[in-house]
Amino acid sequence: MSVGVEAVLPRGNGHIIPSGRARWALIGVMLATAMAVAAARAATGMATRKDEAFQTSVPNAILVDPESDSILFDKNADQLVAPASLAKLMTLEYVFNEIKQGRIKLDDQVIISENAWRKGGAPSHGSTMYAAIHSRVKVDDLLHGVIVDSANDACIALAESIGGNETAFADLLTKRAREIGLEKSTFTNSTGYSDLGLRVTVHELAELARHIMHTYPDFYPYFAEREFTWNNIHQLNRNPLLAMGIGADGLKTGETAEAGANLVGSAVQEGLRLIVVVTGARSEKERAEEARKLLDWGFHAFEARLLFAEGQTVGEARVFGGSARYVPLVGPGTIRLMMQRNTNERLIARIVYTGPVPAPIHRGQPIGKLKVWRGDNLALEVPLQAADDVGTGTMARRAIDAATELMIGLFRAGVDRL
Repeated sequence: MSVGVEAVLPRGNGHIIPSGRARWALIGVMLATAMAVAAARAATGMATRKDEAFQTSVPNAILVDPESDSILFDKNADQLVAPASLAKLMTLEYVFNEIKQGRIKLDDQVIISENAWRKGGAPSHGSTMYAAIHSRVKVDDLLHGVIVDSANDACIALAESIGGNETAFADLLTKRAREIGLEKSTFTNSTGYSDLGLRVTVHELAELARHIMHTYPDFYPYFAEREFTWNNIHQLNRNPLLAMGIGADGLKTGETAEAGANLVGSAVQEGLRLIVVVTGARSEKERAEEARKLLDWGFHAFEARLLFAEGQTVGEARVFGGSARYVPLVGPGTIRLMMQRNTNERLIARIVYTGPVPAPIHRGQPIGKLKVWRGDNLALEVPLQAADDVGTGTMARRAIDAATELMIGLFRAGVDRL
């Protein structure tokens, strides 16, 4: 049986210790600040009434603080959409990882096949770095071509070099996506060319951007480069945020008739970094304006609040057959949440895990997640781990726990039949 335990989380920090045979714990979280005067709210560009929420004209959008992993805004963030050239971010991640693992070097040379030239090069009349047919191009130059020029020929050449052909490489992309936690997105090519099987979510695109930033700090500066010249052809970076003077330093744009105008961007102001994703815009102008509006709103309307200090107990999970009945849970570090300034916000949080957790349990063992909702929208999701070791209990303890679980199972089966 699932049991929910409610508690009030004190403003700024606190901890929740569920009791009973809890498979998950329900936490009622109340965080509030004093309301500002209307003039102060108007100065930040925020609505003067709480029910006047921020809105965007694009059909899919998300705004994330990658440091705390807080979601500041989302609109249809988990809906599958066509990514257009935003799919190239997955191609880049795969190549970055191959380099990090030592399987590829930046100065390795890749042949531009006839297929890459015809399908993605000058004859295609699409986004290209204009690499010559049968020429050899260094991996580093191909990466610049993909990032700055959105070069399809560079993507196809890399795909053929790594996977043998694009179809095989696309399978590798989807497998890699699962490995880094992207559960919904699927890839059928390296470029983002329209295909019914090629689908992503803006939520997972934001997670992909966050992953690239944190995992490949040596490569992330490539996304801020404003221009690239190859084959005597000079091209400018297509990311409109880079020229706005708002602290933007990446990542990628994309556009097809099917997908609309899409963008994954990131910017830093006063030490705060935000990631924005918009898809399905009707024009490049709308794409740029809505992405900037989201970033401006995020930088001015939010501030970080401490929920749990590093090492502070977040809650407890029920143990099966252990020397202790519960194991305390902690986050991977400090747990913060981005909260709107000058508003009263009620948050609902749950500690979610599959349990009771069988002993023995080792300190640091992944147990579950802390999920925090802002209304109907998920605002924060943090992995939780065991704070202590729990050894195997006595034979009597294990027998009691087994009998307890049996009774719970019988009770649940009876309820399900009602």
